[in-house]
Amino acid sequence: MAAPKRGASGAPTKQRSRAAQDPGASSERRQALVEIAAELFAERGFKATTVREIGDAAGVLSGSLYYHFDSKETIVDEILSSYLESLMATYQEIVARNTDPESTLRELVEAAFISLGPHRAAITVLQNERNYLSQLPRFAYLAKAENDVRRLWIKVITDGIEDGVFRSDLDPKITYRFLRDSVWVAVRWFTPSGRLTAKQLADQYLTLMLDGLKAGTQSAS
Repeated sequence: MAAPKRGASGAPTKQRSRAAQDPGASSERRQALVEIAAELFAERGFKATTVREIGDAAGVLSGSLYYHFDSKETIVDEILSSYLESLMATYQEIVARNTDPESTLRELVEAAFISLGPHRAAITVLQNERNYLSQLPRFAYLAKAENDVRRLWIKVITDGIEDGVFRSDLDPKITYRFLRDSVWVAVRWFTPSGRLTAKQLADQYLTLMLDGLKAGTQSAS
């Protein structure tokens, strides 16, 4: 799901060329700028945050940002594409490593909660700005990433139902949406430095959810 190379969009060509000629020297500064911008986008919103505000927060002139990025859209593109690539790679590794649906689901949930800390800003931006950004052609990969994740989780849930591990009266698609929404909303209140670690929070969540998912718990109707 790597973001494709972008063409110019109004930024000074000479400055972009200088950065491209010295990628080693600029990569660390570029990453720092991405992290600063991510926090601002999460706090103030993508559309409301100006290039000047990013520059002020980074302690540089706004024009200096064009040494690293050709537009504000390129910055948020990098924030979201790198997060989604990392998340999907983690999910795929979990699925490849496990054959038991319950163990797989446990690890997927744990990985999702663990990602809330290091990727808090990216997740917040994605939740808040997805509808707007999805209207722009360069962000078409957001829908693909969402569909890829959905298919992966739904297959795990479906496998669990077919194996008799999860309740037979569950709708896999609805179950996935409940799981997804209840996990991701935690980004708005979970603090990694708080009373519970991400793993402990995942354990609490799984205890609650899986007791209702396991076969044999459904009531007669």
